[in-house]
Amino acid sequence: MKLAADLRAFESRLGHAFHNPELLVESVTHASISSATRPDNQRLEFLGDRVLGLVMAEALLTADKAAAEGLLAPRFNAMVRKETCADVAREIGLGDVLKLGRSEMMSGGRRKEALLGDALEAVIAAVYLDGGFDAARKLITRLWKGRIASVKEDARDPKTALQEWAQARGMTPPKYNEQARSGPDHQPVFTVAVLLDNNETETASAGTKRAAEQAAARALLTRLEQDT
Repeated sequence: MKLAADLRAFESRLGHAFHNPELLVESVTHASISSATRPDNQRLEFLGDRVLGLVMAEALLTADKAAAEGLLAPRFNAMVRKETCADVAREIGLGDVLKLGRSEMMSGGRRKEALLGDALEAVIAAVYLDGGFDAARKLITRLWKGRIASVKEDARDPKTALQEWAQARGMTPPKYNEQARSGPDHQPVFTVAVLLDNNETETASAGTKRAAEQAAARALLTRLEQDT
């Protein structure tokens, strides 16, 4: 099978020459355009998630040989969460080579966080099946290198950290309310406010509701910790 020019360029960006190019094609094929003769990437995504997890756990252990499990776990979660995978996917131009159905393409599928994150996991699985574990480890280590080196001492999810802060002070969990949604359907902007029992609040905007909640929680937690 001969790869199209855009996939050959993407293969070069990955740094892995596929012995079985069909694996690469499958990894970038979304369910919206799949058929009996054109499998989508969902099965590969399932495998890639597990390969990424194993490689990342090993990489974090190697990067900090003194870190306890209590620090390693939030770092791990920060490295493998869908938002991080989507960011890595954008850096290598994965969205440009995705094979999407017309409706998904028209709704901005090439920029959707979940879709990009899932596709990157599928690409990791394709490399694993094509070249083995060492090839997958090499790819992940290279793509995540800067993130692994700079992962924060406390990489807890901001929403989880804010909830723990509130509960430690006898408060109920923070409440998140969508304040507004703007922009076109294919590129929306969500504005979300977070509120605590003591009426402390912060507002943030992002391209997904979850990202806006995370940003609001992070902003409020940062301010509260500075005030203490």
